[in-house]
Amino acid sequence: MLEEMFAEVESELIYHIIPFWKKMKDDECGGFYGLLDFELNLHKDAEKSCILNSRILWFFSNAYKLLEDKELVDYAKHAYKFLCDKFFDKENGGVFWSANADGTVLDSTKHTYNQAFAIYALSSYYDISHDRNALDKAFELYKTIETKCRDSEGYLESFTADFKPNENDKLSENGVTAERTMNTLLHVLEGYTELYRVSRSADVKKNLVFILNQFADKIWNPKEKRQEVFFDKNFNSLIDLYSYGHDIETSWLVDRTLEILADDELRQKIAPITEIIPYRILKTAYKDNSVLNECERGKNSEIRIWWVQAESVVGFLNAYQKTNDKKFLDAAQSVWSYIKNYIVDKRDGSEWFWCVDAERKPSSRQPIVEPWKCPYHNGRMCFETISRIKRIK
Repeated sequence: MLEEMFAEVESELIYHIIPFWKKMKDDECGGFYGLLDFELNLHKDAEKSCILNSRILWFFSNAYKLLEDKELVDYAKHAYKFLCDKFFDKENGGVFWSANADGTVLDSTKHTYNQAFAIYALSSYYDISHDRNALDKAFELYKTIETKCRDSEGYLESFTADFKPNENDKLSENGVTAERTMNTLLHVLEGYTELYRVSRSADVKKNLVFILNQFADKIWNPKEKRQEVFFDKNFNSLIDLYSYGHDIETSWLVDRTLEILADDELRQKIAPITEIIPYRILKTAYKDNSVLNECERGKNSEIRIWWVQAESVVGFLNAYQKTNDKKFLDAAQSVWSYIKNYIVDKRDGSEWFWCVDAERKPSSRQPIVEPWKCPYHNGRMCFETISRIKRIK
């Protein structure tokens, strides 16, 4: 079964996901096209988000690292050039939220989440290219976050172009406006972990330790055995919300950080949390061979979102590697089977559906590509699954 899963995931990556994203390359204006609608119409004039561009840069960099196909470097370099030329604010620092199709600034918001993903992408690109400029730019954004996007208590969210605080409408949902979010903190951790991996900076390590302690002391709810999601400035939770996808994603991303830091004292504090999470997800959110989206005020959302399924495969594989508990391996294989049968869009010229409903049908006409819909979650699931099954075998 593992050999079959390995072959299927590798095939999905090489013959479906990578070719699809290659075709999204914009050779005229730079970067990658920002919108392919549900009917598979390409909108060449659509906005290009920095998050989408950063995630594409990260994707092609890591695809090359795994497959050693030199053509993939050219696509990474194309994304890197657009990121550096069009998204960096040379006057105020940081990266903008989005650009017009031609690369001119569209939304000048500076969001901590956005800075973190650019760090993640630049660090991975440096790893394959050894281009010192990429690492310098990653550290430039790191310093921006540390000097302009946080206070003594932790990381803040959204700012104007010149880093004055503004309303966090981009990372707030479910009827609340949050001054701090678990999601932003998670991806600052992710970006900093990659930056530390390629640089071994003592200062980055110090802040990784700070973030991990925040997860344990501020974000984790030991009574409910889940992470809280949206907070006010004093870390008071704003809503009864259990984000199943973010919890299973956190479980393995935090374990990855712990592995890279190799700090036994910190591991003793944090690892029990990442051991609890996958058991809780299996018990509360794993249904019909898939993982539900979230539970708000005690009511489950029955839709199955593409990224939640992708992160669940990795989270369950990670839990199996840690515990040798076969139910996690079975769950990972079942979720992958669900993905290939219902989430992967079989239409020519498409990639994955955004989501399907409880009857396994595409439940909306949400785009195949848009600012948040990218090759980051599903591409990373492929990278992680391939490398983990190699170790398991």
